[in-house]
Amino acid sequence: MKRFLLSVILLISFYSSKAQYYYYNDRYYDNDLLFEIGGSVGTMNAITDIGGQGFLSKKKYINEINGKAFNKNAGIYLGANYKQVIGVRLELTYGSVSGSDSFLVKGTPRFNRNLSYKSDIREISLLFEFHPLILKYYDDGTPSFSPYVIAGGGWFSFNPQGKLNNQWVDLQPLHLEGQGFPEFPDRKAYKLSQPNLCGGVGVRYEILPSINLRLEFIHRYLFTDYLDDVSKSYIDPALFNKYLTPFQAAQARQLYKPGIRNNKNRGESKNTDSYFTVNFKLGMTLGRTRR
Repeated sequence: MKRFLLSVILLISFYSSKAQYYYYNDRYYDNDLLFEIGGSVGTMNAITDIGGQGFLSKKKYINEINGKAFNKNAGIYLGANYKQVIGVRLELTYGSVSGSDSFLVKGTPRFNRNLSYKSDIREISLLFEFHPLILKYYDDGTPSFSPYVIAGGGWFSFNPQGKLNNQWVDLQPLHLEGQGFPEFPDRKAYKLSQPNLCGGVGVRYEILPSINLRLEFIHRYLFTDYLDDVSKSYIDPALFNKYLTPFQAAQARQLYKPGIRNNKNRGESKNTDSYFTVNFKLGMTLGRTRR
């Protein structure tokens, strides 16, 4: 441990001796490499087979989002920025997503289907930022206002639940669409922890040399269609008795079809699910040097 600490101290000392300085303002220099620590609060929503705006002939991103399904999220992050142009950060996010067919217009196919769900989301992500405006104005000093793009990936956990007798029940162990049953070899049992891809945009405003405020939108591309435990067609409910305990089978029979069955499809498997966040972030910049 002592050797590790000594190595870190020597590395910082070497970097400090070699670092280049740039004018930030009349009181501070900018180093090549700056660090940032901060937190975020905001809202989270998902695009799944439940809720949305109903079955539409031409689906677009905005009309697949239901305003009644926004939930809170919060997070913390630690990042580094090189010359304020390229940034990388490690971020932890906690939130929840939900959806309900009851949000839709009465009488539509999804409303009659009457499915609903909720799921807590825990995510760790590695994100990269690119600030194009800094390239143009860097020689004249760092601008206070900087829009940027975001890309990266992460690992998230989820656990879809359905409401039964005023209690929330875990859906994945019930195999409501026959996931993992031999009768459906194309329906593998899904894992509750999976990778994702992230992309988005943001804007940073530096209130003080050490404090900045951000507004970010980040969309998560998933590799599963079971964020809401809905994807494919209905199955014969007799299979629940074959593979589940009597108690689980009773729950499954009530949860797999709580409403009207309009056709054989319980969901739409053409597209995977996704979720997104809109967050305000407050960050502290470390590494600027007083002139």
